[in-house]
Amino acid sequence: MNSAKSAHFSSFSSVTHSTLAIIMGGGAGTRLFPLTKDRSKPAVPLGGKYRIVDIPISNCINSDLRHIYVLTQFNSASLHRHIASAYKFDRFSRSFVEILAAQQTPSGSHWYQGTADAVRQNLQNFVNRPYQYYVILSGDQLYKMDFRDLLRQHIEEQADISIATIPVDRASASDFGIMHTDASRQITQFVEKPKEPELLDSLKIPAPLLQQLGHGPEEELYQASMGIYVFNRQALIEALDNDLVDFGKHIIPRSIEKYKVHSYIFQGYWEDIGTIRSFFNANLALTDEKPPFSFFDTSRPVYTHARFLPASKIQGASVQRAVVSDGCVIANAQIEHAVIGVRSFINSGTTIRHAILMGNDFFDTDIAQHEAPCATSLGIGRNCVIDHAIIDKNARIGDNVVITPEGKPEKFDGPNYYIRDGIVIVPKNTTIPAGTVI
Repeated sequence: MNSAKSAHFSSFSSVTHSTLAIIMGGGAGTRLFPLTKDRSKPAVPLGGKYRIVDIPISNCINSDLRHIYVLTQFNSASLHRHIASAYKFDRFSRSFVEILAAQQTPSGSHWYQGTADAVRQNLQNFVNRPYQYYVILSGDQLYKMDFRDLLRQHIEEQADISIATIPVDRASASDFGIMHTDASRQITQFVEKPKEPELLDSLKIPAPLLQQLGHGPEEELYQASMGIYVFNRQALIEALDNDLVDFGKHIIPRSIEKYKVHSYIFQGYWEDIGTIRSFFNANLALTDEKPPFSFFDTSRPVYTHARFLPASKIQGASVQRAVVSDGCVIANAQIEHAVIGVRSFINSGTTIRHAILMGNDFFDTDIAQHEAPCATSLGIGRNCVIDHAIIDKNARIGDNVVITPEGKPEKFDGPNYYIRDGIVIVPKNTTIPAGTVI
């Protein structure tokens, strides 16, 4: 790095202040249906009291990246409400978390066609300030990363583009875009979901680099793209000067031929929670004694909307391996291996196991007086059994209801429920009458 650059980056805060974070939140989220039936993927509740979008935003804030845009498109109303209520900086700060929704303009009237197209359509908003670096993030991943480390390597290597990758084994490599690098971590090849044995052999992490990462030279590991990118200002402008629509499929492979593209190898916990099964497993893993992802890390907190709810009240229940959020009332029920969301009501005699209850947006007492009361109360009724299920927000489950995927197909659409990946999902605002067996 030349002396001018060294002087410019002597204080790293100058780097973070000249970096813009862009979070992709516009996808339809079809793999998370029906949780995305009425909301966008980043707005899906997570861990009892958070939203998925809180993860990338919190990673940015904890990395001192406080200029953040979230690009949205489908079912974005609840995401807009959440961000507006959760992320308010003081009026004397230049920090912001802002929404950029897909819109018609004189230069174009189509929806975002992909990640690259979404950034291209908003490029003027991104370059009208003197940002030098752009961190582009996915909105549906569970991880904690200090983006300052990524930026530091990007600058030290004088890269035009950096791509965060994670080591995966041979069995998983065919599910990812795989990068191949030399020993200096410069990317020389990118292959989307390689499957041929000979090709996989050629894409393995080189032995010298494996040793740098603390792995044995005999291990077969591959660098899988995490969908996290850093672009220099000019590299981003030039890379988008075309009609290519996706970063992973189009922009990155072409950029390797033209620019200096480096891999930043991340070795912490990372999970793509874009499918029902991965989302379900990642949530229930939070109940482990030492979960792979912890919300209890006070040095890197996860921020969200502050609701000011009362403490939860538990009356004679048996609770094992569970996360219980604020504002819940749990009677004499049995709860095992479950995530219980905010304002959940669980009545006597009910068994909840291997399940996620997303809770409620309000209490029954909050319903306006002029509205007719619902025959089924908000929450879970008496003597119910809920097993391997996700109960979305504001559901009303009557007494003596049984919900289980046992004996049913992996995928099925019922009258008031869905089964995906062998998990029963009761959609938001659904009422299940008393005595129903699913």
